[in-house]
Amino acid sequence: MPLPHLLRAAIAALATFTLVTSVTAQERARDLGVPFRGETGPLNAITDVEGIEVGHTTLIKGKGKLVRGRGPVRTGVTAIHPRGKNSTSPVFGAWFTLNASGEMTGTTWLEERGLVDGPILITNTHSVGVVRDAAVEWMVDQGWPAIWHAPIVAETYDGSFSDINGFHVKKRHAFEALRTATGGSVREGAVGGGTGMMCNRFKGGIGTSSRLVTVGKETYTVGVLVQCNYGRRDDLKQIASVPMDALQDAPLPCYEDPKLVPKSITSPLLCDDQENAMDKDGPDGSIIVVVATDAPLLPHQLKRVAKRPSLALGWLGAVSGDGSGDIFIAFSTAQNGKLQETSLSAGLSMYPNDDLTPLFNATIQATEEAIVNAMVAADTMVGINGFKIFGLPEERLRTIVGGHQKQ
Repeated sequence: MPLPHLLRAAIAALATFTLVTSVTAQERARDLGVPFRGETGPLNAITDVEGIEVGHTTLIKGKGKLVRGRGPVRTGVTAIHPRGKNSTSPVFGAWFTLNASGEMTGTTWLEERGLVDGPILITNTHSVGVVRDAAVEWMVDQGWPAIWHAPIVAETYDGSFSDINGFHVKKRHAFEALRTATGGSVREGAVGGGTGMMCNRFKGGIGTSSRLVTVGKETYTVGVLVQCNYGRRDDLKQIASVPMDALQDAPLPCYEDPKLVPKSITSPLLCDDQENAMDKDGPDGSIIVVVATDAPLLPHQLKRVAKRPSLALGWLGAVSGDGSGDIFIAFSTAQNGKLQETSLSAGLSMYPNDDLTPLFNATIQATEEAIVNAMVAADTMVGINGFKIFGLPEERLRTIVGGHQKQ
């Protein structure tokens, strides 16, 4: 994209919202002693897969009563460049849906062709269209070699927490996430597309993790990034095989001011009435999982990898409810420079099918940890109509896993 266009986009965004694009030190699940399985990469992030860049644009504005078009706003965009923002080379990919109450654009073409062209973006449900249009414009401006584009844009719903029908995400916000994406540490929690999300009735959002896999003389990396917005409190049965019964009575999402509760909510939970709280039926939520690896997998093998986050959700206790959009995508950064449409007999490498199981294990392990990292990193936040979602109580989690290890 031309530099003046980017500068105008950044200036316009800064004038309207509080934007969060920098990375600062955050506590993660392993810092609390959670005994996850597997060996991580040096960053324990999707960016351990060489070349991947991640960017966020976080939109936070206003407080109090919901006024459509004005706020409060708690939303954003997350962008993932499989080969970095300066590359115009595709990657092999595949996708899988565990429950399809959600959206991931570009998947029919991905299914047919086995290639991911361009970036992968995640946002809120009602901003998929504008973010998809921004991704197309980005690809045109960057010179991606095709006459039309069908980029991957996924979503989860933040309408319980943000003015989703105010359509606050604009193309400039997607451009900002794409432009500022970098390698290195990835900011987690209530950032980017995950700003307004809730996970197991705790504050949720973006989380990431990675695993190293040695097969023969080769060591490969599997990285995962999630946008976590699924699950009831009683769905969280265990973390790293440690029972989570002692988390069940942690404060549930609630309304701070009874005067701000929408009339459509007939029996709201008020924050000063937590003693009588029950995890009542509500939206099932959703989760988007992005799996990356540098192992030379072909599309049919990546399809098998893309199914494995389902097992991580099962480890934690999720049931993938009727209204949950649980959609996963996997890609390989191998074969760089060999996947252009004009390449003939490119001499591709193929990972042995018989050795896929270690990659399956790594995907499951990294997905579980990424989900927990999302909850650990996300602090308590108040959204529309004084609706408050509490962060996962970190010291209680530390005590739970510490006590379990002493048994």
